[in-house]
Amino acid sequence: MPQYAAIIYNADLDWTAPEQADVTKEYAAFSEAAASIIRGGAALYPTATATTVRVEGGKGGDIVQTDGPYAETKEVLTGFYLLECADLDEAVREAAKIPGAWDGHVEVRPVIQFGG
Repeated sequence: MPQYAAIIYNADLDWTAPEQADVTKEYAAFSEAAASIIRGGAALYPTATATTVRVEGGKGGDIVQTDGPYAETKEVLTGFYLLECADLDEAVREAAKIPGAWDGHVEVRPVIQFGG
């Protein structure tokens, strides 16, 4: 069965902060309701904890490390789910139930299965 990444973009926030408790409960409810199709996922710490890495000059070049995200944006990648669904239509229906879709957006993208 195909898998889809449901990539969540919301305001940059700290999911571990007490003021996020109500939203965290909504995510827990989604996770419980969709347990039969969830194959993985994670919430991410705020972008202030990010490190961006690039290699100047291509493979073997100098490694350049920058604190923070690559770009300043209003909405940032805050987490993802890996969903196993019959098709894109089902994945979209399920992604609409993710709390991040209610005040941000969720990108649904097919996952390429490499190897066996």
